Amino acid sequence: MSVDLFQELAHVSATRKLVLYPVQRNKIREVYSKKLVTAEEAVKVIKSGDNIALPLGCGEPRALVTAMAKRHNELKGVKVHQMLPLKEADYLSPEMAKSFRHVSWFTSGVNRRAVNEGWADFMPGHFHDYPRLFQEYITVDVFMGMVSPMDERGFFSFGLSVDYTTTAAAEARVVILEVNPNMPRTRGESLIHISDVDYVIENNAPIPEIPIPPLTEEDKIIGGYIAEMIEDSSTIQLGIGGMPNAVAQALVNKKDLGIHTEMITDGMVDLVESGAVTGRKKTIHPGKIIGSFAAGTRRLYNFLNDNPMVEMYPVSYVNDPYVIGKNYKMVSINATLEIDLLGQCASETIGPKQYSATGGQADFAQGCLRSPGGKGFIALHATAKNGTISKIVPFLQQGAVASCSKNDVDHVVTEFGVAKLRGKTARERALELISIAHPDFRADLRAAARKMNLI
Repeated sequence: MSVDLFQELAHVSATRKLVLYPVQRNKIREVYSKKLVTAEEAVKVIKSGDNIALPLGCGEPRALVTAMAKRHNELKGVKVHQMLPLKEADYLSPEMAKSFRHVSWFTSGVNRRAVNEGWADFMPGHFHDYPRLFQEYITVDVFMGMVSPMDERGFFSFGLSVDYTTTAAAEARVVILEVNPNMPRTRGESLIHISDVDYVIENNAPIPEIPIPPLTEEDKIIGGYIAEMIEDSSTIQLGIGGMPNAVAQALVNKKDLGIHTEMITDGMVDLVESGAVTGRKKTIHPGKIIGSFAAGTRRLYNFLNDNPMVEMYPVSYVNDPYVIGKNYKMVSINATLEIDLLGQCASETIGPKQYSATGGQADFAQGCLRSPGGKGFIALHATAKNGTISKIVPFLQQGAVASCSKNDVDHVVTEFGVAKLRGKTARERALELISIAHPDFRADLRAAARKMNLI
């Protein structure tokens, strides 16, 4: 057995329970019926002081979360762990802070105020390491998640949120599932069996959708610069937002692209339908789109449903820099809020204020540099606040967090060009970054660089 194959098998055995399912197929529906309860009945298992784990984004079980919040007068000190909630829940209010302490694993507009004002917590970490945190550091008392309907063999699919979800469910003392026919059924390692579930509820609510943002002229220019540097047969990772969508639009005429990404988006559907993405030249999982979670419009969800071209895996595999680097010509495209003249990227905070999280940025920045022919891109608009502030700065704001190390940054792109940092000295990096800053700020940046003895 090769070392690579051995390591991959070791990963699989560590990230899921290898169990036998003794339930006879003709008894599956009977077992399901015995575990079917209302949301109000299911959440009675939650006790004061429990750790609750919820899936990220579209996997959040809204009916269960609402029922849990209604018990706020009966509960104290319940910690609710979740990455990237898409809709504000009742328990996410200062009035319920004594009952429920939200722990944000990725801060969004929904929970940003709570984190920055101190009535919610923030969990630092690399995305690929999140499943391990649930295995080794955080006891999961109750897992609650949304799934697609059960198949004839007793398996549900976590659909749009596999990431840390399968691991948290496997580690939980109690597992409660919210079955929703609107949740796409995805393939890969996305399944959970009725034997591993304690309670089931049913809900027919629409899955949250994220509209496609309009592109700015800056987005289109940046997308064009990046697309020019992406070769045919590359494997790409894209995030969400204007710049990644602009890159996707600019790639429609490429050939034999592959996708290995933490997040699957609408722009990737466009690339498949245009013929740009085939995956046939991928070095691992040829012909397959590999992802860990998805969020977008109903069009994306319909594309993902039972699509044999798409496989979803835990983020401990998808975002492992070692695995990412096995893709030949791997391309990583991420955004940042601010970058200093050495190349340190503050991608999650504005000064000391938490804005988002590290997510998978460092995972893919490191992974693509392991890849033969790989390229990494950090994209940002050159200015903010209507051109009054440069986002390329001599040093990061006081209190800012460097989400991506200077050592892991390859290319930086603004609407004014591309700066190649990998393999460059500190002096050369400063000059490259100044050259792609807005012209109005270049003189001040040069003066600051001289004062810092960078140039």
